[in-house]
Amino acid sequence: MKKLLVVIAALALSACSSLKTSSDYDPGVNFSDVKTFAWVEKKTADATYHLDGLMDQRVRKAVDVQLELKGLTMTDAANADILVNYLTKVDKKINVDTFNTNYGYNPYYGPGWGWGGTGHSQTTVREYEVGTLILDMVNAKTGKLIWRGSVADTMRDKDTPEERVEVVNEAVAALLLNYPPKPEGK
Repeated sequence: MKKLLVVIAALALSACSSLKTSSDYDPGVNFSDVKTFAWVEKKTADATYHLDGLMDQRVRKAVDVQLELKGLTMTDAANADILVNYLTKVDKKINVDTFNTNYGYNPYYGPGWGWGGTGHSQTTVREYEVGTLILDMVNAKTGKLIWRGSVADTMRDKDTPEERVEVVNEAVAALLLNYPPKPEGK
């Protein structure tokens, strides 16, 4: 019953949000055999961008909770069926909108046709950022990627830690909504 309520809540959240999710998986994998997970060890010498420590904790906790709700148990890397890792990226986007206003009836836009009127155009340009969270699941024994999901949304500044936790929890719930994948024809 508890799992049903969580699924209903996740569906309700994903229905009213602007989150864009996608996933892909290896159809040759029997996901019902996946029972345990562990996180990929962090590389300390990696010079690429990382989330700050607090956001990293939020993402990991949200993934832990969602995977445990799906029946997986966290263990150490040596005993795990899958290893989990995530990546983040931020893309800058530009939105250009042009609004044309024309007053009166003038279907041919030529002199002497229809009613007269003045019109003008207004163009607005807005730059915004889209954040993407990518979650990978790797077979711990073979090292092969078996599942990848992503969730993207327009980034907004969140003022409080509680708001940040809520955003991460919603994003991860939407991301893992279709995990484990359902076999074709079922």
